[in-house]
Amino acid sequence: MAAPLELFCWKGDYGLPSVDIDCLAVLAYAKFAGAPLKVHKITNPWRSPTGTLPALKTREEGSISQPSKIIIHLRKQKYNADYDLSAKEGADTLAFVSLLEEKLLPALVYTLWIDSKNYVDVTRGWYAENIPFPLNFLLPNRMHSQQLEKLRLVRGDAVLEPGEQLEKELYRDAFECMTLLSQRLGSQKFFFGDSPSSLDAYVFAHLAPLLKIKLPNGKLQQHLNSLNNLQQYCSNILELYFPSDAREAPGHKIHVQPQSGDFDNEPHKRRNQILSVLFAVGAMLGYAIFTGIVKIKRERPQLNNSSHDDEDEEDED
Repeated sequence: MAAPLELFCWKGDYGLPSVDIDCLAVLAYAKFAGAPLKVHKITNPWRSPTGTLPALKTREEGSISQPSKIIIHLRKQKYNADYDLSAKEGADTLAFVSLLEEKLLPALVYTLWIDSKNYVDVTRGWYAENIPFPLNFLLPNRMHSQQLEKLRLVRGDAVLEPGEQLEKELYRDAFECMTLLSQRLGSQKFFFGDSPSSLDAYVFAHLAPLLKIKLPNGKLQQHLNSLNNLQQYCSNILELYFPSDAREAPGHKIHVQPQSGDFDNEPHKRRNQILSVLFAVGAMLGYAIFTGIVKIKRERPQLNNSSHDDEDEEDED
């Protein structure tokens, strides 16, 4: 029997199967297509085979890290949620996915990672509490920089700076995108009838975090809350395909406990913890020495000439 495909993704919270948009898209598509994945929900991207999340470990093509490439691989394995779509519906899928990436994704990046209130109170707090020590001191800020760079790339502006004008433009585009999605969905269960497709996976992944994560600055959430069919659409997908996650109470206090499949199940857990502590202590000590906070005093023979003592101290500085 062939080994199952293994998917590594960010763990869930707030009633979501994952807190990450890309991971949500892959998880939803796999559910829609019936792909039998062995899912590892983790909080340390360096533990994935690619060093990023999501990542799919395969026998044929090694490890794949981009959502679109993961979905393509699943289709090659005959797990195709778009099998029954017509040519027109396939073209509509491409058009709406492009719309999501151009209009809604930049606003999501801004509201979750760039908006200072949301980032400090929610996003950074979640990752800092859930990423294992000592990486929780490093990765959230690194991820923040990567998201800002992603926003600059999407906007085509290398010197893009956050501000009121940028926020206004991003949210205007996002409101238009969500309104178009609401109009296109109408009263249907899914975008192309009674069966979900890859478009549903992408739309769900972009909207579900807004539905479930409570943000201090929630302008995007307020607009989504005004679109009842999109709200119900996301809730139905959670209840149908992720019932155990949907039953979790939103807004509950976050615990610093990794899920099963993280450090708890590793045979060398104690060793990893000790190495992590040693790494952190070594890094802090090295920084202290480098910046002059701590000085290493070298024993030298006593010299009668006091001027030599003054020169030695100047050299150490």
